[in-house]
Amino acid sequence: MPSFVVDASVAVKWVLPETGQDLALALLAHADRLIAPSLLLLEAANVFWLRSRQGLLQEQESQQGLALLQQALDIEPDDPRLVRRALAISHALDHPVYDCLYLALAERHGMAVVSEDRRLRAKLSPSPWREHVLGLAEIAGRD
Repeated sequence: MPSFVVDASVAVKWVLPETGQDLALALLAHADRLIAPSLLLLEAANVFWLRSRQGLLQEQESQQGLALLQQALDIEPDDPRLVRRALAISHALDHPVYDCLYLALAERHGMAVVSEDRRLRAKLSPSPWREHVLGLAEIAGRD
């Protein structure tokens, strides 16, 4: 399986029992390389915190989940050039910069983004970036 950029909507499924977890775990097990911007760790940590507040996750499980993500992913260090590119994409799509950071990283590495973020994927459908974002089901269909 090739390499991909993954966003938080996919990575949290490695820890949390959500729809599509089986596909996310298959991606984790079989991809050659999975990369993400450092932002992913903040987004995932916030999701884990929210689940903890809801009583669905213990603090120790949150810490273990975050450690798993740090081990499983090649985290791209913060880079002002990447942020500038994300801002340009954000203006082109009229979509939040933090989501566009994943697109900018994918462009940089010549990879596709794997995302389950329906709002992002809907925004991309009429754009040239659509072909560079795949859902978990699309990845599974390639095997």
